[in-house]
Amino acid sequence: MTRLINAARHNRLTLMKTGSYYLIHICVAAMVAYAVTGNLIASLTLSLLEPTVQAVAFFFHEKGWERALNKRRAQQQQADAEQDLNMAIAGA
Repeated sequence: MTRLINAARHNRLTLMKTGSYYLIHICVAAMVAYAVTGNLIASLTLSLLEPTVQAVAFFFHEKGWERALNKRRAQQQQADAEQDLNMAIAGA
């Protein structure tokens, strides 16, 4: 349970974004499904199923982008450090 709480704290912003995306997606999906089917029960079922899967996918999509950006920053910092070292050696 502690790992789950720590994961939630560490990913708070991503989870909040996922939650707001989920609510908007449910509303839009319900309206579209009702417009297509004319059936309230079918539209509510569809609007809960598809956005739930999308919300989980969105969370992992965000985590992938975060990891890629962190990797890019680390590579840039390493390149900057190497450049600084080379300039220091050249100036010596």
